[in-house]
Amino acid sequence: MRSRSAASPFVGNGKAIALGEPEGLVKTIFDAKTGELLGAHMVGAEVTELIQGFVVAMGLETTEEDLFHIIFPHPTLSETMKESVLDAYGRALNV
Repeated sequence: MRSRSAASPFVGNGKAIALGEPEGLVKTIFDAKTGELLGAHMVGAEVTELIQGFVVAMGLETTEEDLFHIIFPHPTLSETMKESVLDAYGRALNV
């Protein structure tokens, strides 16, 4: 199985900078053929508050295309989740 992945560092996230916690990242992994979300790696402050979003997405067999259309509130650490999705497909805004 081939996969696609990319990471979004916290250093590019306004909320992480405002919290004084710019070290960390969110990395997403997708099936290269189907686009289905296979998993995520999260390291940094408050990531335990973020992981549930990916758990739900995986349970619903969400694809990258589905995630492209989800709006993440600003300013939040969760924006790094969308950035990692966009970056996996060469569409990142802040990386």
